[in-house]
Amino acid sequence: MGPTTDSAPVTLLPATAELRPVIEQLTQLYRHDMSEFLGHLPAADGRFGFRGLPLFFDEPEREALLIRYGTAPGGFVLTCPLPEGSTSISAFFVVRALRRRGVGRQAALQLLRSRPGAWAIAFQEANGGAARFWRGIATAAVGSAWHEETRPVPPPAPAGLPDDHWIFLDTAAQGHRPAHPR
Repeated sequence: MGPTTDSAPVTLLPATAELRPVIEQLTQLYRHDMSEFLGHLPAADGRFGFRGLPLFFDEPEREALLIRYGTAPGGFVLTCPLPEGSTSISAFFVVRALRRRGVGRQAALQLLRSRPGAWAIAFQEANGGAARFWRGIATAAVGSAWHEETRPVPPPAPAGLPDDHWIFLDTAAQGHRPAHPR
């Protein structure tokens, strides 16, 4: 696909076996982006490790979704259940050419609205773009009916990582008034 000069539909596709290599390739870009905030370095072969990625294809309660922009891969989402019953957006990535074009916003809101329930979204506060993005998504999804907490990164994460910031919201809750998109 050439330059992104037009507007194409944004869709979320479950990552089937045939889409797994696409997600795996996109995770290299994601891990590279996150290396700025988490200090990840590539292995000797130049690839970034992502030990937990196979779980999103092998465990039925976890899910990998491809974000598609028209017919092109535009990013991915990884979700998993948390012990308290919410669903975590474990990873969310949009390729740089599509950032600030509404693609991530469309994908995130499609996901949250297609699966009503409790959601938990973690990000690093040092990643100012992610912090603004997720706070805006939470407000668009449920108005002011969300809250934020800071929690240490759980093991087996390396020591010294900055705390995760978590947004908690419930898209199935009654009485909230989603904000209108701007």
